[in-house]
Amino acid sequence: MAAPWRDVVRDAAAVREAAAVAVDAALLAGVLMRTGEQPPASDVVNYAPFTLFPSVVPRALFEQAYAVQQDFNMLVDAISQNKEFLEQTLASTIKVDDFTAQLFRIYMQVLEEGLAQTVVLGINRSDYMFDCGLDGTAALRQIEINTIAASFGGLTSRTADVHGLVLKVLGKTEEASHLLPNNPAKGLALGIAKAWELYGSQRAVVMFLVEDVQRNIFDQRCVENELWNRNIRVIRKRFRDVFERGSLDASRRLYMDGQEVAVVYYREGYVPQNYDQQNWEARLLLERSRAVKCPNIATQLAGTKKVQQELSRPGMLEKLLPGRPEAVTRIRATFAGLYSLDEGEEGDRIAATAIADPESFVLKPQREGGGNNLYGEELRQVLEKIKDSPERTSYILMDKIKPQPALNYLLRAHSPLQVSECVSELGIFGVYVRQGQELVLNQAAGHLLRTKAIEHADGGVAAGVAVLDTPYLV
Repeated sequence: MAAPWRDVVRDAAAVREAAAVAVDAALLAGVLMRTGEQPPASDVVNYAPFTLFPSVVPRALFEQAYAVQQDFNMLVDAISQNKEFLEQTLASTIKVDDFTAQLFRIYMQVLEEGLAQTVVLGINRSDYMFDCGLDGTAALRQIEINTIAASFGGLTSRTADVHGLVLKVLGKTEEASHLLPNNPAKGLALGIAKAWELYGSQRAVVMFLVEDVQRNIFDQRCVENELWNRNIRVIRKRFRDVFERGSLDASRRLYMDGQEVAVVYYREGYVPQNYDQQNWEARLLLERSRAVKCPNIATQLAGTKKVQQELSRPGMLEKLLPGRPEAVTRIRATFAGLYSLDEGEEGDRIAATAIADPESFVLKPQREGGGNNLYGEELRQVLEKIKDSPERTSYILMDKIKPQPALNYLLRAHSPLQVSECVSELGIFGVYVRQGQELVLNQAAGHLLRTKAIEHADGGVAAGVAVLDTPYLV
């Protein structure tokens, strides 16, 4: 699939001019991050990394990804309500993965006490790559679904305008007009606002739970400002603040500094480094509260890699989504090969296959945030080491997706301007709100395209590997 601007890619003078325009446009549009040198400071910023050109994406696969998002929203919600499924699926993982085990302990404790939360808000992002078959045709293959702190809905809302200007500068005005409008920040805020409204207190606030150091603060501010525009008050707090000053009343309403909290929107809490003993206690306090958590702990567990692998077993989707055969078909069509490394004959066979042919697989731990997966020789070495240990059950194995590379320039502050062979990953944001058993909102909320050079096997934008991009549909 050649891009309509392939003639420009090797034109050094045109590329230099376009890159200068692109960087200024990104700064003007607010495609911004704080710097690594001064991460707490918003008075020292630079543009978030992005591609010079939009990347070509097959229209049929793009539309397929959008069409299945409501199904994935329903599936995540169904899993989060299915205690038996989560218990059985994560039984082996929680024996060897301390982080998942601690989340699971809080989940069980909250269930035993009885849920105070009656409104459920889910914001997820389902990520895909385009697998190129031997005959050259591309297929949509799901990498993972992120159910906590799915980022870049804000900055990607502003990236298409930058790419539109680049194409115009290059004389591609017609092509520029074909770039799709995209505003996930608005869609995510719509879900938060609906949950806030159903919580039922005009005085209550939305609390963004954030990390100590926030390089990606402007991405969050895009969503935050959408809420302020709806006259919904937003506060930003850390786990430490919740531990020190958070409290529940007799009805388990959550209060922070005397303000009632209607919605807790997590932008941290997805990796072990986010927690010490105090932070775990703060997480338990939040989970016990009546406030709408996004995600609640059951929904975070629904996003684990072990759950993803279990969903690929024959008949499992039918059990979780009874009476919805069309949704099951749409979901299953996106699955790559996923394999269990649980102890036993099946796990032994899968481990041996991967050790013998490590280039065909990806080894995935139960972690979010990018940069955690293992490939090739590193995959082989780790599996050799843990093949006879229960530790292997904390991983899953997945077929390696092989997309078709394309040429592009990855614009990063203080980096040379050079052409790279690149591959892209498409994310679709989904939002749903449930009150009791009624799904009152369920929609796709926009898309995110991230692109990286082929020499990097793993990692997202926040991990410093991928860059923001815009799809150009063909």
